[in-house]
Amino acid sequence: MYQQDSFGQAFKRGWLMMPPGIRWIITINVAVFVIGMLGGRGFSIFLNQNFGFFSEPYLTFTQPWRLVTYMFLHGGIFHLLFNMLWLWFLGRIVEDHIGTKNFLTIYFGSGIGGALVNTVVTSVFGGALIPTIGASGAVFGIMVAFAMLFPRYKLMLIFFPPIEARFIVAGLIGIDILFLSASDNIARIVHLGGAFWGFVLLKMWYRGYNYDAWLTAIGEKLRPKKKAPEMRGPAGAGKKSKLYAVDDAEILDEVEQDELDRILEKISKNGYDGLSAEEKRTLFELSRRN
Repeated sequence: MYQQDSFGQAFKRGWLMMPPGIRWIITINVAVFVIGMLGGRGFSIFLNQNFGFFSEPYLTFTQPWRLVTYMFLHGGIFHLLFNMLWLWFLGRIVEDHIGTKNFLTIYFGSGIGGALVNTVVTSVFGGALIPTIGASGAVFGIMVAFAMLFPRYKLMLIFFPPIEARFIVAGLIGIDILFLSASDNIARIVHLGGAFWGFVLLKMWYRGYNYDAWLTAIGEKLRPKKKAPEMRGPAGAGKKSKLYAVDDAEILDEVEQDELDRILEKISKNGYDGLSAEEKRTLFELSRRN
């Protein structure tokens, strides 16, 4: 007998099926927005003033956390929906293709880069010192990355026929350029700066800069080192053994070679596109070591 899932079960399943980077970015953004609404207008103003980004060099230097926290604040439900829907629709495909750590590097790099570009422009040309909030700069970076990875992917927009991703993203960037001088309280420089850094960071990824490997290496260095196991027994009591490390290295090499052989065999049968995102990352890391 067929039993239909409840809304809660369907929502939970859909939430768990999202890539982890997208899942937590959207969850935190929505949670912060709800908390701001429950706290009232005064609390929202407090959040914007203390965690929004001000395009002022001194504040950027002395309060660098604003470069990240401003991306989790939004001015209204439509502002939030616009960013999160674009991020969900395009970002999950990007994350599946390049991996979570590479995706997060481009997302936060674009958001931070867009804010810094806005700081430079404001310092040179002047502007009102008001808080900048929203994930638009980061989202624009992901949109540019998507258009570079899948330029001919056709997107469906309301009231429009299917349009290739490269034209839609180029059109959105063009709109921001046309309305740069408009006094509509939209941080268009942040959008353009985020788009620029999305382009740069993905271009670097194409050229072999593996942010996943960088972040993993940094994590390994920060992780406390474990002491080598000691030999037990009369002959080796109190002495550290080097035999375990040698054996582990040999076993690791054999496992990596077997994994590489399996992936290469899969490529010969199904082609490179037949690999999963995890297999592509593994192939990239193993090829750099060999």
